[in-house]
Formats: sequence, structure tokens, C-alpha cells
Amino acid sequence: MKIAVLGSGSRGNATLLASGETAILIDAGLSARQIEGRLETVGFSAAGVTAIVVTHDHRDHTQGMGVFARRHGTPLYVTEATRHATLSLLRGTERVHTYRPGYRFAVGEFFVEPFVTSHDAVDPVAVAVTGACGTRVGIATDLGRPTAGIRHALAGCDFLVLEANHDEGLLRSGPYPSSVQARIAGSHGHLSNRAAASFALELLHPRLSGIFLAHLSSDCNRPDLARKVVMGTLRKAGWNGFMGVAGQNAPTPLIDIRELRVYREAGQLSFL
Repeated sequence: MKIAVLGSGSRGNATLLASGETAILIDAGLSARQIEGRLETVGFSAAGVTAIVVTHDHRDHTQGMGVFARRHGTPLYVTEATRHATLSLLRGTERVHTYRPGYRFAVGEFFVEPFVTSHDAVDPVAVAVTGACGTRVGIATDLGRPTAGIRHALAGCDFLVLEANHDEGLLRSGPYPSSVQARIAGSHGHLSNRAAASFALELLHPRLSGIFLAHLSSDCNRPDLARKVVMGTLRKAGWNGFMGVAGQNAPTPLIDIRELRVYREAGQLSFL
């Protein structure tokens, strides 16, 4: 299984997962043109996308889904509540399928397991995706707070895309009014670097080979801060995996997770 985060942040989120003949997007919050261009950057064509799985109705996760789906005939998978909340974006889109949180469904050779998150959206989920080879990837942003259900769903993943939205000090001193600060830091908002580090520590197990930190705030965080906090915590626990930071303006490298595991076990992750 291969993974690339095409973009992550308040201006748009999309993640590519590919294996064999199957390539899916988790969210399509960039414009269709941006998604097409970033897919090309990591070596994929828009026509080769098997499906788009949408996690919730916020614009930074849905902006390009309708245009992309209509342009390329790509099936969309959304919850029923999210479908109703995004009807204006879906108008004219023929291949819209609904799924239920807590019930896994197949897309090509992938099994997608959506699970409920604590976020201020209509019907928010995060997902764990398992390939035919058994590789499991968890994609969890807009978490609000880790619940027992989220912990269970993300246990045993080989790779994680995990929210590290804000530095608590930068949030307090940043440009947002106190009401917005409270929303971001609240139980239906976003994880701080420190909360992400604590959650990642809970999810450690021998097969976890890599993490992309995602959904960083452009005003209240910095990639070096997020990486320092989360990586520092995991290194103290003895973890020797790969950690990257997904940005807003360009895709991450395309990571082959099986290859990553081999390099990790050989202590040669410096190639990344």
C-alpha cells in the first residue's frame, strides 16, 4: 500500500491511498484542479482514482468532490447526513453512495472502516483502511478528543495520518478571539501537538512504521514545533519509525508502507 497526503490544513484536505488497481482519496477538500495537479506530482492520474471517501461536510474536506467526481466519473462515498449537508456540491453527481459509521465497506481491494469522531460537523468520521495484503492505515484529523472507539479503531495500524493542529501557547497568543480559541481547543475541535503526542504514544505497537502529522494550523502551529513535540515523545518510548509533516501547499512524498517497514527494521530510515 502507498500513501501521500495531497494537502492538509484549513484550506483543504485530501489523502491518496493506492494498492494494486485501487486508488482512493480520503476527502477532496482542495479544488478539483489542485487535486488533479497534485496527483500528477506523486505519479497518479485523476482518471485512475477508484473512489472518494468523504469524512464530513466541512468545506475543507468537500470543496472539490463534486467537480472532480463529475469530471472523472468517480464514485463518492458519504454518510447520509453528510450527503444532505452537501447537496449543493453534489448537484449533478450521479455516483453517490452512502455508508454508515461503524460499518466497514469495500472499495476495490480496500476495506474502509469509518468510525465516529468528536467534531463539530454534521456526521463526522475518521477511517481505517485495510488493504488485501493486510496493511492498515488510520486517517484521523478533526478529532476533537480521542475516545475509546477511536482508540480501538486505530489500534494496530501500520501507518497513521494524525492531527496535530495547534501549539497551545501559539493558540493563546494568536489572532483568534477567545470564542474561537475555545472551540479549537475544546472536545469538539482539534488536537494540540501535546495531545497528538500523548495519543500517538497510546497507539504505539511493533508494526507502526510511520506517521504523517496533519491539519496543522497556519496561525497557531509550525511544522518544526509539531514534529519536535510528537517525535520527542515517541523517541523517548523507543520508537524508530518515520515521521513527516503534511503541509497545505504541496503533497507529501508518496510512501510505500511495506518498503518503509523494511527500512525501519534495518535502521535505515535516513533515505527519507
